[in-house]
Amino acid sequence: MFLVMLGFGIIIPVMPFFAEELGASPFEMGLLMASYSVMQFLFAPFWGGVSDRIGRKPVILIGISGLSLSFFLFAMSDQLWMLFASRIIAGFLSSANMPTVMAYVADITSPENRGKGMGMIGASVGLGFIFGPAIGGIFSAESYATPFFIAGVVSAITFLFVLFVLKESLPPEKRLQKGQGGSRWAAFSGSLSMLYVLMFFVSFSLAALEGTFAYFAAEKAGLDTVHLGYIFMIMGLAGAFVQGGLVGRLIKQRGEGMVIQLGLLISAIGFGLILLTNSFWTAALFLSIFGIGNGLIRPAVSALITKRTTVGQGQATGLLSSFESLGRIGGPPLGGAVYALSIGYPYIAGIILSVLAFVIYRIYVARAGEAIPANS
Repeated sequence: MFLVMLGFGIIIPVMPFFAEELGASPFEMGLLMASYSVMQFLFAPFWGGVSDRIGRKPVILIGISGLSLSFFLFAMSDQLWMLFASRIIAGFLSSANMPTVMAYVADITSPENRGKGMGMIGASVGLGFIFGPAIGGIFSAESYATPFFIAGVVSAITFLFVLFVLKESLPPEKRLQKGQGGSRWAAFSGSLSMLYVLMFFVSFSLAALEGTFAYFAAEKAGLDTVHLGYIFMIMGLAGAFVQGGLVGRLIKQRGEGMVIQLGLLISAIGFGLILLTNSFWTAALFLSIFGIGNGLIRPAVSALITKRTTVGQGQATGLLSSFESLGRIGGPPLGGAVYALSIGYPYIAGIILSVLAFVIYRIYVARAGEAIPANS
């Protein structure tokens, strides 16, 4: 996942300029970004379910090969429709990666170490997003197409790594047979449905922040794109540190429930502090606080869902990825809409959504009949 997200991160600072060079308007650029997330939303549960039937490794190979192909197609594009085609292909095939990797981790970890495993995935993703944009920015000086060729090569190397090194985690006797597992919504049942809705709110509020913070920081503290790059790198490092080491120990000691609630509380505090931003250092500090809270939530929710689901792990993690993609689709445009009303509204909305997510978790506890330990 580090190599996958490194390749993905490489294109982030370059894609808007590449698309603009081919005549994309800001609205068309938004559609280009959204097309990827829409495909992720539609097909992540499908690929997760396929991995429950044929094994994790073949589906991971499909996802990575699709990502590599899409990068090369993007690099060779000379018309706007070709950019859209490459991003749609990327969204369709690469949506196999995250749910299948999470299911893989669920296969090979014991319940008590599940949170640590999910945290390592989050840390890998975060580190890929930290180093990828820096590499993309450096090599874009030669040509806007160069970072996409590099991303394609990185993904191809990842494909070879998976093909020759990674072992299958789901033996044939544990795979679902054809007809088992039900529809893509089979995992969305009972009290667990509350956890999927919770992750939608978390993803939505994060996407709204990412879509508006550049404008907010420029208005409040006069920060430019270089400073913003450093700020998001610091935030990413804070989140990766939490997910790579702290979250596993916290879950083992206190349980997923306490970690989810703590993450939501810290995220809400982070949103509130962001409103006080007035310099580079306050922006870096407040976003890092938010990043720490956000970094606690996802691994804990993922671990809890994979422990409690009654369908295949791939189907459950696929639906989780789908809800997160839905949040990424809606967050930026609605965040931008409320930002236009007042620049602080996206972060006030983030506080409200964090509180709602907390309430949703308590509803989950009530429906599941779970008792939160006294020390939580």
